[in-house]
Amino acid sequence: MQDEHKTHWEKVYRDKSPLEVSWYQAAPTLSRELILASSIERSAPVIDIGGGASTLVDHLLDDGYSAVSVLDISAQALAHAQQRLGERAQQVRWIEADITCFDPPESYHLWHDRAVFHFLTDPVDRVHYRAVLERALEPGGQLIIGTFAPGGPEQCSGLPIMQYDVARMQAELGSDFTLLETRAESHHTPAGKVQLFNFFRWVRRIHA
Repeated sequence: MQDEHKTHWEKVYRDKSPLEVSWYQAAPTLSRELILASSIERSAPVIDIGGGASTLVDHLLDDGYSAVSVLDISAQALAHAQQRLGERAQQVRWIEADITCFDPPESYHLWHDRAVFHFLTDPVDRVHYRAVLERALEPGGQLIIGTFAPGGPEQCSGLPIMQYDVARMQAELGSDFTLLETRAESHHTPAGKVQLFNFFRWVRRIHA
């Protein structure tokens, strides 16, 4: 299944410009606001899950974050971002991996995921995702996840997806995470469609 996922996403980024895919954002404003709201140190390790060709990494560097990692299953997607950043790409750790079997090389103070988690329709994949998250995110670290909201699309890029509200996301994460805020977003795709998203910001509990 991992090979099928990788083949799918490599084809997407081989056949389309990053400016044409439905999830493209010229300015990832809400993600950026939530990351800034976390108030983590600018030198603290941050990872963007499924960051691929997203412009979020550009803004993180602009905002002074100096320990940024970008993970994506697609080498094509990462290459688009590296080419766009030019010499600044050397300031970023690029990770080509499937998040469900990722072995984190370090601990992170912030984990950002815009629209990877909702593709995990197999409960086993979600268990693996959470296991990786729990290995990677430090106690007291913050988790930002954006997913399709109820009433949003039921498919994306030809694949089925899951829709999440607070209760459903809390059930997936368990009691180790405390919700700090939730925000709704109406995303306008390059084709002019409107997609409903929910964004959640959580903190991982520190156990005595």
